[in-house]
Amino acid sequence: MIEIINAAKQYGNGESATAALKGVSLTVKDGDFTVLLGASGSGKSTLLHIASGLERPTSGSVKYDDLDITKLSEKELTAFRKKKVAVIFQQYYLLPHLNVDKNVKMGADLIGNKDYRSIIEAVGLGCKLNKLPSELSGGEQQRVSIARALAKKPQALFLDEPTGALDEETGRQILDYICRLQKEHGFSMIMVTHNTNIAETADTVIKMNSGKIARQYSNENRKSAYEIGW
Repeated sequence: MIEIINAAKQYGNGESATAALKGVSLTVKDGDFTVLLGASGSGKSTLLHIASGLERPTSGSVKYDDLDITKLSEKELTAFRKKKVAVIFQQYYLLPHLNVDKNVKMGADLIGNKDYRSIIEAVGLGCKLNKLPSELSGGEQQRVSIARALAKKPQALFLDEPTGALDEETGRQILDYICRLQKEHGFSMIMVTHNTNIAETADTVIKMNSGKIARQYSNENRKSAYEIGW
């Protein structure tokens, strides 16, 4: 379980200070898929970065079960992120000189996972192990980044606009892969998106506005990526 307790985040000081988060509290249960919605500047990406340990809140706390990660040293926090969380961005961040197999193996090596090729198979790239990123389509590159993240066997997966740069067909395919694997492996998942339709695939939906949670609700019946509008 992830608990965010009265988290605030301020950038800058004095008159130039900007409050990106203003005392946000949120609980994400084990195995829950939570979508964060909101306009640019609403605080959703900041909340994702704080929840994943990429940034520290100015005040408040972030707990994974009984562990308060805001109290960890930088070295301890880095070790925690390596073992417990994975983040997928809109940009793929693949190493261009490494093939599919080696890019994914980078994530697997962080925890000593020798069975990472089953994840590559699961995202439909088993026949492209030796392809370089430049030889793949955008959707295939995103699948490699997903496989690399999942090869860490994370307790929690964080996604920042993973379908934002993709066309509808590829975006649906990627979302379907992510949701299916999340259900199969049971990890918690938090996704930032501008696409309000994607919220219908989640367990919990958080709408952000001006650094605060404006609304929170649950979906009784999650839809698949092929049942929603786009």
